[in-house]
Amino acid sequence: MRYYISDQHFYHDNLNQCMDCRGFESGEAMNEYMISRWNSRVRPKDEVVILGDFCISPKGEDANAVLARLNGRKYLVVGNHDKYLNSKEFDAGYFQWITPYQELKDQKRKVILSHYPIMCYNGQYRRDSGGIPRTYMLYGHVHNTFDEYLVNDFQNQTRQYLREVRGSEEALQVPCQMINCFCMFSDYVPLTLDEWIKVDRERREKMETAGDRCFRAEG
Repeated sequence: MRYYISDQHFYHDNLNQCMDCRGFESGEAMNEYMISRWNSRVRPKDEVVILGDFCISPKGEDANAVLARLNGRKYLVVGNHDKYLNSKEFDAGYFQWITPYQELKDQKRKVILSHYPIMCYNGQYRRDSGGIPRTYMLYGHVHNTFDEYLVNDFQNQTRQYLREVRGSEEALQVPCQMINCFCMFSDYVPLTLDEWIKVDRERREKMETAGDRCFRAEG
């Protein structure tokens, strides 16, 4: 089984009080909860793709300590906070591969993997014979901030456009399937592509537009 998740930010104690407001009593408590939630789902032979910002600590031994406790075969799409990768103490062997960008197949669908949301991603217009989107763009980085509302607005606007598609007698709406795999959206549990599709659809149905919300700038 293959799972996906993003932006755990292990050791990032400040996220309990600012930005995410995760609410744990300490960074240690947050770490333990995230490890527990991961291992409640992932088995030793499962695969988990982490879409960046796995660990905020620049110390390689801190990342090693967490990775050693997480089940499964782990893959990393590098995020802007993964500074531990530069540490001499970090053991890269904990990951099957480490890359800034990747494209994979998942149940006959293409998955575009990037820490940052890509608005015009490879295969964006592709559908199967039944009209179901064949390509999904999985991202992280923006957490549940103002930028995530901008991404949502972009998707809503893009889906209003019709585009001629090879093999179809009529123009079809642009699929634009961009999914934010932010760990808090799944209560820190890695999810399959189908699970993320469901979680993302239900969450976006409840979202307001960026224009309807007032965001306070982070100091």
